[in-house]
Amino acid sequence: AASYTDSSDDEVSPREKQQTNSKGSSNFCVKNIKQAEFGRREIEIAEQDMSALISLRKRAQGEKPLAGAKIVGCTHITAQTAVLIETLCALGAQCRWSACNIYSTQNEVAAALAEAGVAVFAWKGESEDDFWWCIDRCVNMDAWQANMILDDGGDLTHWVYKKYPNVFKKIRGIVEESVTGVHRLYQLSKAGKLCVPAMNVNDSVTKQKFDNLYCCRESILDGLKRTTDVMFGGKQVVVCGYGEVGKGCCAALKALGAIVYITEIDPICALQACMDGFRVVKLNEVIRQVDVVITCTGNKNVVTREHLDRMKNSCIVCNMGHSNTEIDVTSLRTPELTWERVRSQVDHVIWPDGKRVVLLAEGRLLNLSCSTVPTFVLSITATTQALALIELYNAPEGRYKQDVYLLPKKMDEYVASLHLPSFDAHLTELTDDQAKYLGLNKNGPFKPNYYRY
Repeated sequence: AASYTDSSDDEVSPREKQQTNSKGSSNFCVKNIKQAEFGRREIEIAEQDMSALISLRKRAQGEKPLAGAKIVGCTHITAQTAVLIETLCALGAQCRWSACNIYSTQNEVAAALAEAGVAVFAWKGESEDDFWWCIDRCVNMDAWQANMILDDGGDLTHWVYKKYPNVFKKIRGIVEESVTGVHRLYQLSKAGKLCVPAMNVNDSVTKQKFDNLYCCRESILDGLKRTTDVMFGGKQVVVCGYGEVGKGCCAALKALGAIVYITEIDPICALQACMDGFRVVKLNEVIRQVDVVITCTGNKNVVTREHLDRMKNSCIVCNMGHSNTEIDVTSLRTPELTWERVRSQVDHVIWPDGKRVVLLAEGRLLNLSCSTVPTFVLSITATTQALALIELYNAPEGRYKQDVYLLPKKMDEYVASLHLPSFDAHLTELTDDQAKYLGLNKNGPFKPNYYRY
């Protein structure tokens, strides 16, 4: 839904095509390089709502804090990410990029990046084999060796660690922005196998409290409406997980009059859901009656084949977590079930008795696969990612050990302050006397690290 296609798009895999940009380079693999002009317009529109990232670009352009950085990235390739990639290039970095999701690439944006000279390997609707091939093409390059990783979901980090251990050892820093990827980094660290410092951007306040919450609050309805035209008033919806993503989804659904149930494993999140007016249930208790099932846990097999068998006719099933592991889609690929593609990213899975379940994006990330996400909130995340890369790349020897770190609080506050002018917001300044009374520096940080916002 988010990507431009025209009738001349053929079914030949981009891997089979010989394409060059206007400068004669073929160091990329995209759907159609001819869409570059359209993609450039998309990027320019995104830039208008990402003023903080653009101001960071202007401030740091002179000193080139990323000169010599060779960044290999694996994220959603959208107009918003393109603004980030071009900012990193403006700050002195060389970038090679692939997609972290087979459905979230905007083909025209990938073409615009390739035209601008970024080595990008991605297109919407890659196969699983294409996905890993694209990542490999980014890393395995003669006369070019990555020294920084920007990852979303941990697949790129995993690939470099497994396939190119010598490259992995020479990486100066990893920046990871999703729950799933951070979980995998902590696993590596715990096993003593993380030989480079990594920055957990997902748990920085500016990512978690803004992207995870507000972005999902606005994009959950967009994704569902575009794919199914569903009416939410009076519908019974179960949301699995009441973290920041779940909270955002539930707020939007409740506002449109849906009856919302929550499943949770954490008693604190469960109590929050209760206090926000939601029923906390086990999935088995409501699976027969609900109209929509949404997963936001970062876990696996949250919705099993047994749950899918018990759903009512026309139940909509989708995932708002990063990975495609939350809904057991593999269990649906059996001979007795019929799959019917009814729209782009919409499958009807039909049981022998005629019951059908509406599966969106094959259980992958709904909002980026089936719609677009608000640019402004992605500016906050992108600015955080850029600052994390600058911090890790320029850190003096020994500041960061071989471990996973949170973004320094001062940096979180700086990212937030860059976005306040958009709202014409005016911060109050402490007097010397007030600062002394609170035991704070007048310029922050204003909260201790354990403060939870």
